[in-house]
Amino acid sequence: MKYSGIGGQAVIEGIMMKNKSDYATAVRKPDGQIEVKKDQYVSMTEKVKLCSLPFVRGVFSFVDSMILGMRTLSFSASFFEDDEDSEPGPVEKWLDKVFGEKLEKALMAFVMVFSVVMAIAIFMVLPLLIANVFRRFIRSATIMAVLEGCIRIAIFVAYIQLISRMEDIRRTFMYHGAEHKCINCIEHGMTLTVDHVRQSSKQHKRCGTSFLIIVMIISILFFVVIRVETVWLRILSRIILIPVIAGVSYEFLRLAGRSDAALVNFLSKPGMWMQNLTTKEPDDGMIEVAIAAVNAVFDWKAYLQENFPGAKGLYEAVEEDWQKDSETKGPGKAGAS
Repeated sequence: MKYSGIGGQAVIEGIMMKNKSDYATAVRKPDGQIEVKKDQYVSMTEKVKLCSLPFVRGVFSFVDSMILGMRTLSFSASFFEDDEDSEPGPVEKWLDKVFGEKLEKALMAFVMVFSVVMAIAIFMVLPLLIANVFRRFIRSATIMAVLEGCIRIAIFVAYIQLISRMEDIRRTFMYHGAEHKCINCIEHGMTLTVDHVRQSSKQHKRCGTSFLIIVMIISILFFVVIRVETVWLRILSRIILIPVIAGVSYEFLRLAGRSDAALVNFLSKPGMWMQNLTTKEPDDGMIEVAIAAVNAVFDWKAYLQENFPGAKGLYEAVEEDWQKDSETKGPGKAGAS
């Protein structure tokens, strides 16, 4: 595996791929055509030097991913909204009057904040309260921390299993698999074709699912060491330490995405196993959408020429591009700047 620097996210009937500051969202529209929108997003870790420091950048990278995720989800959802004209209700009229043109941004901000609060309540506070029931029977603080962590992971698995029963979520997990397969295809030195992508793994070490599992595992280690007496202080410690745990988890995920060391691969196993729940095998149409998103932001042929010069089919792919370039520019002009 050779690190490429590209990452992505599944959206509604589509995929977003990001390379440095460029990102592209490809969506399979209801009429069967693929719509690709390319844009730029400059991360906070690039804007502010302090935000790029190790163990700090993880928190801001997470915020960046949420902002970008909301943007791309909004774009993909726009193709599947109900076109029927209807009279806006009193709440919609009031919101439009208060926020005006900033209504969409205000709603996105509200959804993000609400999502974070609910995630903290369900995956950090609830496991603590459930584990606290057993405190009268278990005296060991270490065992209690491990029990709380196991409950946290169990709630997460149950949540994924529950939402995966929904048809829309199941298809999103299939697009998630197509995203991973495309990146794996390139990073393992294969030309980006439907056949090669289909052969690639749907698991990838840089996945957000792996990040969440790493967070849960590292939280166990933190709470084994950090011990407080009252339940309210324990709840407060879980909330306050979230940025610290996220920062440490991000550094491991970043290392895992760039390393094939045996120890790193072993420690990445729990996240890879969990991806069996959040990724499904895509169909060829989904793979085509993923390829379209990659092509919009990443020159994978140049990447393969540099890192895998003997890649199968690379010469033919480059030659095909050269011929198209020649036809476009005319005789004797191919390669002109």
